[in-house]
Amino acid sequence: MPNPSMLGLIRNEVLKIHRKRRLMVVSIILIVLVSMFTYANYRQIEKQREEQGTIDWRVDLQQEIIDTQNRLASANVQDEFRQILEFRVQQNQYYLDNDINPNYPGAPTFMRVFFSQGTTLVLPLFIIVLMADIISGEHNDGTIKTLLSRPVRRYKILLAKWLTTLLYTSILIFVTAVVSYAISGIVLGWDGWTAPILTGFQASPTGTFSTDFVHTLPMWEYLLMSMGLSWLVVAAVGTISLMISVLVKNTATGIGIMMAVLISGPLLTSLGSNWDSSKYLVNVNFGLHTYLEGQAPPIEGMTLPFSLLIILIWSIAALAYAFYHFTQKDVY
Repeated sequence: MPNPSMLGLIRNEVLKIHRKRRLMVVSIILIVLVSMFTYANYRQIEKQREEQGTIDWRVDLQQEIIDTQNRLASANVQDEFRQILEFRVQQNQYYLDNDINPNYPGAPTFMRVFFSQGTTLVLPLFIIVLMADIISGEHNDGTIKTLLSRPVRRYKILLAKWLTTLLYTSILIFVTAVVSYAISGIVLGWDGWTAPILTGFQASPTGTFSTDFVHTLPMWEYLLMSMGLSWLVVAAVGTISLMISVLVKNTATGIGIMMAVLISGPLLTSLGSNWDSSKYLVNVNFGLHTYLEGQAPPIEGMTLPFSLLIILIWSIAALAYAFYHFTQKDVY
């Protein structure tokens, strides 16, 4: 039997995933979610029109500032949440002072919000559904012995599976962009690609707020940056899922472990100020859009380069251990 090329190995992995129809299932779920969020966005706009008699963004932003200041006047607001609210007031006031609509109506704005909100849970969950059984599924199907009996080095087999994971990460980001733009555009309109977006706000958990580095980007450039950050997070989750799939022979167990990792991330983030060392955990650093939007990181000392470094270290460590275990240990 001839030794297949790397492209041949990747093609085989793609065919396996295609036969399971998981990308179709993920796409259907994505369509349902985007449709629901689009409708919710539409209802919010209609509610604003009914209550305020206008959809002028300035009136809406001024009202949001007033509502937030009223919440800040309450003595029941915790210190951590108070800092978030104070930052929101200052940021919204900066948008008003510079006459820039932070929520320019249209599909591109919907895409920006969807990628920002979906990167820490929804999109990583999709890649887990797609790739969690890429090795453990071979055990469940009983094909692991056939796979390893082929005249191919084990490291090439695992490398092909990892490259396939990165391929499907790219496909997932692309499909998410297309679906969110297509569906939201029908209801919210297609314009907004050149709308100005402010980035570079700097806030810290101690409450300091700076606009020294604020600058304007067109929406399309901001979206490319946002999608790039989403790709990095999803690729990291896919890489860790690959390691779990190598270590755990049961697919359901592997998916459960990865879901626990994802769900615990926001919980640990909310407790970050009380546990400084949690900033070295990979799932605490998945909120990369926080830095793009200028929000305060959950823990003092966390920055975009820091979070990127932590994600890179965890990904490399997970990949290295997966290769070690797959090539050196008995995986039957």
